[in-house]
Amino acid sequence: MAAVTPSRPIPAGADEFTVGTAFHRALDDGRVECTVCPRACRLREGQRGLCFVRARYGDLIVLTSYGRSSGFCVDPIEKKPLNHFLPGTPVLSFGTAGCNLACRFCQNWDISKSREIDTLSSQASPERLAEEAKRLGCKSIAFTYNDPTVFLEYAADCAEAARAAGLKAVAVSAGYINEAARSELYAHMDAANIDLKAFSEDFYRKVAFASLRTVLDTLEYLVHDTEVWTEITTLLIPGHNDSDSEIAAECAWIAEHLGPEVPLHFTAFHPDFKMRDVPPTPPATLRRARRIAHEAGLRYVYTGNVHDPEGQTTTCVCGEALIVRDWYRINRYAVSDSGQCTGCGARVPGVFDGPAGDWGPRRQPIRIAAPSKRPMPERPTAPTSQPAPRRTPATPETPV
Repeated sequence: MAAVTPSRPIPAGADEFTVGTAFHRALDDGRVECTVCPRACRLREGQRGLCFVRARYGDLIVLTSYGRSSGFCVDPIEKKPLNHFLPGTPVLSFGTAGCNLACRFCQNWDISKSREIDTLSSQASPERLAEEAKRLGCKSIAFTYNDPTVFLEYAADCAEAARAAGLKAVAVSAGYINEAARSELYAHMDAANIDLKAFSEDFYRKVAFASLRTVLDTLEYLVHDTEVWTEITTLLIPGHNDSDSEIAAECAWIAEHLGPEVPLHFTAFHPDFKMRDVPPTPPATLRRARRIAHEAGLRYVYTGNVHDPEGQTTTCVCGEALIVRDWYRINRYAVSDSGQCTGCGARVPGVFDGPAGDWGPRRQPIRIAAPSKRPMPERPTAPTSQPAPRRTPATPETPV
């Protein structure tokens, strides 16, 4: 099988899954600091950051998972969730391993928290991935399951290959990223769903081990400074971020800082990872949150992870039901090819390109390439002039 050939430089002595990155700086004490996200992991030779896939290699921070994936799947675009971006179309979705957050409630913890190299059992170059997405009839490629922030270079190259093939690129992210890396990542994206985990710094600090302010900065940047179509998801966790006051504060901030037309998805939590003692979110909580959001002036508010046709319907300002969904199946579509209500002619915010697709609720796992015969190294190989040090985990610094 041909090796993946990244457009990024491969450090001398490294394998084809390790590429150099631009986001790091040398410190006076001999450590190298990763500058992709506010975590600011400060690493000595052989150490990995909290995300696990970015590591110290000589005087560099490298990405050790370029071209490797935890699996590929064709999903409905609404599953990302994106309700105003190429409705009804299939999207080729994939992730890698690792994450730069440490959410106690992670719903994809087997991928995002993985420390097992075997998780990355699939392999594809950006060009091959784009070719396969095109062959399968996909309209876009999504970087999801874990956060593309941690595999920024691979995501950026895949997005450019997708664009060259006439496809769109989608990032599903927590938005916890520094300014320079943020500009680089989203310069290659056409759409994003940002996971706004709560509207409390206390929640972010104690439950997600991150910072709310950084995520809000990312949202304002995407909506006001880019052409990236942006939607927001908040997973409502009983007793943690589902109070009327917190939901109202979040919705008021969105209305004031982003505008009433940015779609917001409230989704249901199920017990997982380190929060198995918390009950699932009652459907009534999602309906209550949706009502609060409408009272705050938000126009496009959805519910997810529950069967709620009303909460999954897109309604025009004139009251016309524009897109009626039953889970991921579109039962009614009243949007013109140019993105207008067929009743009153009002513009529907989003990205529309012709009639709705008919992919429906299917989820189709695919195999793009056989598993690599060359195992990914457990740590970046040290330069030959130095002994290979023992790998130890980096200690993350407390977020501001």
